[in-house]
Amino acid sequence: MPQTIALVDDDRNILTSVSMTLEQEGYLVRTYTDGESALQGLMGKPADLAVLDIKMPRMDGMELLQRLRARSAMPVIFLTSKDEEVDELMGLRLGADDYITKPFSQRLLLERIRALLRRNEAMKQESSGVVAGGLLVRGDLTLDETKHTCIWKGKPIQLTVTEFLLVKALALRPGLVKNRDQLIDAAYGENIYVDDRTIDSHVKRVRKKFRSQDDDFAQIETLYGIGYRYKEQ
Repeated sequence: MPQTIALVDDDRNILTSVSMTLEQEGYLVRTYTDGESALQGLMGKPADLAVLDIKMPRMDGMELLQRLRARSAMPVIFLTSKDEEVDELMGLRLGADDYITKPFSQRLLLERIRALLRRNEAMKQESSGVVAGGLLVRGDLTLDETKHTCIWKGKPIQLTVTEFLLVKALALRPGLVKNRDQLIDAAYGENIYVDDRTIDSHVKRVRKKFRSQDDDFAQIETLYGIGYRYKEQ
């Protein structure tokens, strides 16, 4: 069954051209020109992935992402302008999985969409029992790959696909430093270029989620200029 992509942008030229490209690749595409209509549509009929512009009428991309994240871990790619660096970082902190700067190559967008959908599909297959999975336990942390769940000190932590893969990559080898390139490969797959600050923003958001349940959470350590590691308990 074809996968469904939701495109949300008030620029109808972008909606038309990107829709044509995705449909040629076999995807079903649903388009929205503002955040409010997109929220209504996606809450009633979820998509496999959403591509959101930041600046839109009626409800901007930031608010739309917040509302979607309250109910869904659906992969989300942000479209941003070159002068919106703050917005890019804020979007990642709110839970976007990736971002692309306008003007953008449709080939690049297609590659990012494919990579995110592959990761999401792998998660779904694991949870349905198609792929063998199991538990990863590190002290107070439990990651269940088959259910895509994260538990810290008995409390659930809601993680996006990207965040889950980052935590897993760090927790697999406690004490071992992972540089940003290694974490990019773990979270996005090889041959996908992602700016270093994207990983930094994801890590900040992960820490914030854990600290919302535990003020003393300090397992993910930063080694400035090198990378990150999961502290052994």
